[in-house]
Amino acid sequence: MSDSTALTTFKVTICGLSELPGLCNGDVTHLLSLLDMHHPSPEAFGGLNGVDHELLRFDDVVAEFPGFTACTNADVERILAFGTRLRAAGASARHVIVHCHAGISRSTASAAVLMAQFNPGRETEAFLSLLQMRPHAWPNTRIVEMADQILDRKGALLDGLAAYRRALLENKPQLRQIIINIGRGHELP
Repeated sequence: MSDSTALTTFKVTICGLSELPGLCNGDVTHLLSLLDMHHPSPEAFGGLNGVDHELLRFDDVVAEFPGFTACTNADVERILAFGTRLRAAGASARHVIVHCHAGISRSTASAAVLMAQFNPGRETEAFLSLLQMRPHAWPNTRIVEMADQILDRKGALLDGLAAYRRALLENKPQLRQIIINIGRGHELP
């Protein structure tokens, strides 16, 4: 778990489910939850009075597979609508948490997209900030592809994602085999 304010006026924290209970305290103003389709809602959601909470349910897959629910354009549009609410909240948006199950794929893709949403031309910077925030992340390509199309970034979000992955693998070359082993080798730069 780590934080960044480089591209935002608010603190951004990315985490997994196991970290969520310790973070849902009085300073959180916004929470973006990305959960598997059939995962029960965490108990930590019970103490979110006054928090702008967006809950999306889709599986961590990068393509359509039988038995899994992949994110859709509508899901990514909801992520971007959450970003619009964050921006509209102005100074009252102090701390946003973006989480998925492990804080590795869906949450990191969504956080980078949110940081880049209102910062055209800084997409690579948004993704590279993940190196400090979640040094073991592998952002979900499908979310990034859809956001790039919806925001009409003409590949800039995908270029940022590729720059992040190159930098990550330069620092941690052992991750290359792990990515291959989990069936996402096609995402290697």
